[in-house]
Amino acid sequence: MSRSARPAEDVAEETARLAGLVALGAGVAVAAVGAAVIGGFVAAVARAVVTPDRKRTERVPIHAVDPVRRTVTLERTADTELDGRYSLWFGGGTGHMRVGEVLGTTDTSVTRRILAIDAGDPTAARRGRWGGWFYLTPGELDVPVEDVDVPTPNGPAPAWVVRADDPDAPWAVLVHGRGVTRAETIRALPVFRAAGYSVLLASWRNDGVAPPSPDGRYGLGSTEWQDIDAALGWVAGEGASSVVLMGWSMGGAVVLQTLVRSRYADLVDGVVLESPVVDWHAVLKSQSRVLGLPRSVRKVAQRLLRTPVLHRLTGLRAPVDLRELDMVARADELAVPILILHSDDDGFVPSSASHDLARARPDLVRFEVQHTARHTKLWNHDADWFDDRILAWLTEVVQRHDATSAR
Repeated sequence: MSRSARPAEDVAEETARLAGLVALGAGVAVAAVGAAVIGGFVAAVARAVVTPDRKRTERVPIHAVDPVRRTVTLERTADTELDGRYSLWFGGGTGHMRVGEVLGTTDTSVTRRILAIDAGDPTAARRGRWGGWFYLTPGELDVPVEDVDVPTPNGPAPAWVVRADDPDAPWAVLVHGRGVTRAETIRALPVFRAAGYSVLLASWRNDGVAPPSPDGRYGLGSTEWQDIDAALGWVAGEGASSVVLMGWSMGGAVVLQTLVRSRYADLVDGVVLESPVVDWHAVLKSQSRVLGLPRSVRKVAQRLLRTPVLHRLTGLRAPVDLRELDMVARADELAVPILILHSDDDGFVPSSASHDLARARPDLVRFEVQHTARHTKLWNHDADWFDDRILAWLTEVVQRHDATSAR
């Protein structure tokens, strides 16, 4: 299987569900059941795009675990064969280990060093779930952590806060992606701490931690930004006068919508985007090709999402117009420095829109390209590369922008 055809684990369930729908659509076409059923297939595709999936299947075969030598042998995939540090869940999500260096490979398997077993007995596991999260709580980094609740439109959303020693330090608000939780963002905590920032690690609606929205559906950034607006309001209440937003994957779309919609946007002096969704059209086009969806199905599904009344077929309370979320088309509305970290071998969110945004706003955007890391796993693949680029950008660009704005 080619690398470009391997979706990231944080959307694997929805991809698999769509694949099933493709098979259903093919059967419908062969049987010529009728336009009504085909219409239902299109509605199901649109619904899958905006519906959170709580089931996280363990898909990676575990061939062997050696607790004495502390090694695990897995099926070789585009994700499991890459150098770096990663997480492996097993036992229905109750078990968790952290794995490191690649010790050996065959055509079908890869053996890696076990760095730690946090929960469960991996010797009984037959399958696991590969992940980019490495830390499960900020406390693992031996930092002072506060549990706070951010008042959002749907109710109090839990957040972790790690304060800098300087009470007047700038703030960073970290925004996780689709199908994961705030634990995803802990990987960036050390670099922001090193740069002297206080950090808020936010949760947002429908992530299984924050209160759900009334419809229980993703807005793909068009609604979630309100929770990050609330997070900005919270740090403003703590005295913040300068904030950097960082978002992963769909969290990047949320951050970009926050920039152009938030009442606190003037507080933001910079944005970091990791494997971001800059334009949903590019993501859906890429995944439609992987799944073999006809272009017409994708187009009609996108129209269904944005059409009043018809949008209710997806369970959405309000329409979602992907054209409004295209930040390449809206690049002239951006006004703060942006650092984009993206891999050309992402595997789920193509880097094309990130390249396009960098070309559209070379005055604001610094684009740092990886070539082998997978979706939202740039830190995992090369933590020094990740940290060095963020720290340099914070020092060279954001602090200069902040000083210029203060004059």
